[in-house]
Amino acid sequence: MPKLGMEPKRRAALVTAVIDEIGETRSLDVTVAKIARRAGMSSGLAHHYFGSKEQMLIAAMGHILVEFSGKVREGLRAAEGPRDRLAAIIQANFAPHVFDPRKTSAWLSFYALAQAKDDAGHLMQIYQKRLRSNLLFDLRKLTPEAELIADTLAALIDGVYLRAALEDGARSDEAFAQVSKALDTFLAAAPLMPAEG
Repeated sequence: MPKLGMEPKRRAALVTAVIDEIGETRSLDVTVAKIARRAGMSSGLAHHYFGSKEQMLIAAMGHILVEFSGKVREGLRAAEGPRDRLAAIIQANFAPHVFDPRKTSAWLSFYALAQAKDDAGHLMQIYQKRLRSNLLFDLRKLTPEAELIADTLAALIDGVYLRAALEDGARSDEAFAQVSKALDTFLAAAPLMPAEG
């Protein structure tokens, strides 16, 4: 019988091993045996905790998304006003830790997996819906064109991230500046919400 409390530690070790292994190979062509070895356990134990390599990757992406959500919340708590909050959301998407080569490899692999596996597709939809609702919350305070701008901005965030992630020496500050400038351009061209009172 394993000791009580070992399961969360072993699951966490496997999640880290998945991210490291995919980051090293830059593809989904990794084996459960390699992931398990990196985590310091047997393939059988890895299968016991997750069932398949795909489930390990989904757990790894869930971990990355929880970490990302924490950064968004942290930025939103420090922000003052709708425009500042929008900047915090954009900043979280282009924070330096997001461009960790291991995580970008996991993200790129996850995009491919989301097209083939329902569980992964569902997790991707949750991320996309949360991003859109976060953007809409503050854009609705600024313009009646909030939905159009939120959809365009979300697509731009994903596109700029993918481009930057595929470049050698990607700079998170440049990606952030590019999307922030686009937001300013969108807001300058859009009608403003009428002043209250």
